[in-house]
Amino acid sequence: MSLSHPEPTRIQSRDNPLLKELRKLAQDPGAYRKLGRVWLEGDHLCRAALGRGLRPSVAVFSESFWPRAPMEWAQGAIKTVVVDDALLAAGSGLESPAPMGFVIDLPAPPALSSGVPTVLLDRLQDPGNVGSILRSAAAFGFGQVVALKGTAALWSPKVLRAGMGAHFGLQLVEGAEPDALDALQMPWIATSSHRGEWLHEARLPMPCAWLLGHEGQGVSPALEARAALHIRIAQPGGEESLNVAAAAAICLHASAAGRLAGGA
Repeated sequence: MSLSHPEPTRIQSRDNPLLKELRKLAQDPGAYRKLGRVWLEGDHLCRAALGRGLRPSVAVFSESFWPRAPMEWAQGAIKTVVVDDALLAAGSGLESPAPMGFVIDLPAPPALSSGVPTVLLDRLQDPGNVGSILRSAAAFGFGQVVALKGTAALWSPKVLRAGMGAHFGLQLVEGAEPDALDALQMPWIATSSHRGEWLHEARLPMPCAWLLGHEGQGVSPALEARAALHIRIAQPGGEESLNVAAAAAICLHASAAGRLAGGA
């Protein structure tokens, strides 16, 4: 083992308090709200967190992986622990358990920012869709994502995995009430499968807030009525509607492309 590694704490009991916490964080979508911490399982999420300057509270390594662990992963954490392989795998939320992960403190809830290109999520249920939309938001320059009440938990394990590190480059507001959205002070654009301007013909405002609704019910009528613009996507193939995550990627890219074309 590298002499540069910090001396870790070794865990060999299933009843260790940290392991109990990791099991909750890995298996309960809302546990992070109660515990104030998030479990990042696997090297991709951990690299993304380090790349954004986050310092883990705890770096966790399996016994077999520890001798090969990159020095910066161990040195970047406040505390390092090494866990028996079987014990770490037993609490995993993955089909193929990862040999390492980070515990990070849940970021403090941010206030809504005005003037920041935003994505509004209205009661989206599928964690994969939510995580994919976070990735698109980060990729296309939308720095804020606001989840209204009823939306899948943004920091849940499945959303984290689908987000692939996008969380760490976004301002994430959870549990927002509709009345609080006035603070955005920008036009809203609602997506629709049956009304509004065609996306490829529309002049899109920027900054703006894209409003994306429930997978089956769409945007609530009350929120849809507040939109300045309604947009639909041309589908010459004849499908009834697009998956909300696919629609979001198309719409957010269109906004980014218009911004670049306009020299913004």
